[in-house]
Amino acid sequence: MPTPDLMNTMTHPTPALITPQALAASRVLVVGDVMLDRYWYGAVDRISPEAPVPVVRVTREEERGGGAANVAGNIAALGAQAALLAVVGDDEASQHLEALLAKTGIQTHFGRDAELKTTVKLRVIGRQQQLLRLDFENTPKNRVLADQTARFSALLQSQDAVIFSDYGKGSLAQVGDMIAKARAAGKPILIDPKGSDYARYANATVITPNRSEMQEVVGPWSSEEELRTKAHALRERLQLDAVLVTRSEEGMTLFDAAGELHVSAQAREVFDVTGAGDTVIATMASLLGAGLSLRQALPWANRAGGIVVGKFGTATVSYQELFA
Repeated sequence: MPTPDLMNTMTHPTPALITPQALAASRVLVVGDVMLDRYWYGAVDRISPEAPVPVVRVTREEERGGGAANVAGNIAALGAQAALLAVVGDDEASQHLEALLAKTGIQTHFGRDAELKTTVKLRVIGRQQQLLRLDFENTPKNRVLADQTARFSALLQSQDAVIFSDYGKGSLAQVGDMIAKARAAGKPILIDPKGSDYARYANATVITPNRSEMQEVVGPWSSEEELRTKAHALRERLQLDAVLVTRSEEGMTLFDAAGELHVSAQAREVFDVTGAGDTVIATMASLLGAGLSLRQALPWANRAGGIVVGKFGTATVSYQELFA
């Protein structure tokens, strides 16, 4: 159970209202690892005579933007302005991805590396469940990453907030330099972290680890008091304004200089948690860009995450859904 003083901060804040016009003026730059999510749907009627595996007769194919592209897609779906800076291969997958994103109004700034394979995740779906996933990927070269940092500097001044979406694919090798530029420009910096080395995210505005990612960095906790101590120690060590821990069925907790603010999970059937973290950070950044504070944006980000887990695959939330 939370300690009495922590319970006082673990309240349900009154959500600040935001108009469609204010959200439409919010400009968010997403930088990070993009991927093309491919889905092959089919019927499973028999087992292969060659091996004890199901035979999927593919009847439908679908493509979606994944990773940082899904973050940008969530921003656009809410009605804010999304720009996406990423390194991709000079290949068919990147062309498909760019065309997909253009349809949603996302401004793409792709640096192409002829030696890089655009990350593709191919999922085979049968009987309403994922049967197999195939990943195609490798790591970008330093020269292309240096070009990305230069393009980041050129784009930065026209943005209201910046998201770094780290999927560990190598696109954010120079994230420290970009954070320094964004901090100097006075832009809110939101990090969806990866791995156990959070020192590279120092001086950001807020990082948004989920429960397991947070445990990987600070170790497990056995009480709310212990989590509070660990979260504030991490925040102070990295000179962050806040740490937002997303905690699945336990909701999410924001740790900042004023203390802690907790919101409970939205009660709904959880169908698929894929991309829920993308939705949360995209909603936070869009609302920060529209003038809300982290604490004001928190309940809306929590609500958006609750909506998206009721959808299959990487999905988005519209303004109408969020503010209904």
